[in-house]
Amino acid sequence: MNDVIMDFLEYLTDTKNYSAHTVTAYESDIRDFISFYERFTGSTLFVRDMSNIDTMCFRSYLADAQRRGLSAKTVGRSLSSLRSFFKFLTKKYNVQNEAIGLISSPKIPRKISKAIDTIDVENMRGAIRAIDANEPWISARDWALVVLLFCCGLRISEALSLRNCDVASHPDVLRIMGKGSKERLVPVLPIVWDAIDKYVSLRPFGNDKNDELFRSVRGLPMSPRMAQKVIEHLRHYLQLPDYVTPHALRHTFATALLADGADIRSLQELLGHSSLSTTQLYTKVNMAEITNAYENAHPRAKD
Repeated sequence: MNDVIMDFLEYLTDTKNYSAHTVTAYESDIRDFISFYERFTGSTLFVRDMSNIDTMCFRSYLADAQRRGLSAKTVGRSLSSLRSFFKFLTKKYNVQNEAIGLISSPKIPRKISKAIDTIDVENMRGAIRAIDANEPWISARDWALVVLLFCCGLRISEALSLRNCDVASHPDVLRIMGKGSKERLVPVLPIVWDAIDKYVSLRPFGNDKNDELFRSVRGLPMSPRMAQKVIEHLRHYLQLPDYVTPHALRHTFATALLADGADIRSLQELLGHSSLSTTQLYTKVNMAEITNAYENAHPRAKD
C-alpha cells in the first residue's frame, strides 16, 4: 500500500502541480484513514481491498474523526482527499469503489472574517520600530511584509514566494502564482515599493536575483511561521484582538476595496479566489459593518 500512496503523491506533485504543503495534507489524510480501517476491521488494508470498503466503514471513520475533536473543515478535507485517492486508484489501478460517492461531506459553517482597523495597521509601523530597534534591517523587513500583505492582499505563501527578480524593476503589477498554480496580476502601490526598497537596501544577505525576497535572521528564506510570529509580536505589543493575523491583513485589503466600490468580480480576480462564493463572504462582512453602524447610530434603530 505504501508504494501506491507514494505513486499517488507523485501524481499530485508532477501532474496536478499541487504544492508540497497540499501534498503533505493529502498523505496525512490517507494514512489516517488506513490506520482507522485497520483498527476498525482488525486486518491489514491492501489495494485489492479498497473496492470493498462500504459506507458503514466510511461513516464510522467520519464519526471517529469527530470524536477525536477534528473540526468539520478538517473532516471535510479528509473526505476530499480520500475521494481524490479513490479516483486515482480507478484510473491507475482499476480499483473502483462506489461507496465513497455516497458519503456526504459535513456542513462547514462559513465564518465572516474580521478586518483590522486601519489605524491599527498604521500603528504597526511604530511598533515594529520599537520591537526591532536594534536590528534596522529586520524592522524594514517586517514593515515591508505588512505593507505587502495589506496593500496587495496576498496570502503569506504568495508573499514569501517572491524573489528579488520579481520586484527588481518595480513593475506596475506583480505576477502572483496562487493556489492550484493559478497566476494573477496584482497592482502595486508606491508605498509598497518604498518599503521594499528600504528593506533591500539594509538587508545583509540574499541579494542574488533568484533569492527569495524575505530572509530570516540567519539568511535563510523566511518561513510562514516566522511571518506569523511577526504579527503575533505586533498583536501583543499593541494589545490587539486575537483575530489580527497575517491573513487578516488580506481580509482588510478586501473589505476596504469592497467598501470603496470595487465590484465582486474584480475583487475575486485580485484575491485569486477560484470560487465567487468565497469572495462573496466579504459582502457579508461589509453588510455586518453597515448593520452595526445602523444599530448604533440610527435614531429609530431601537424602536
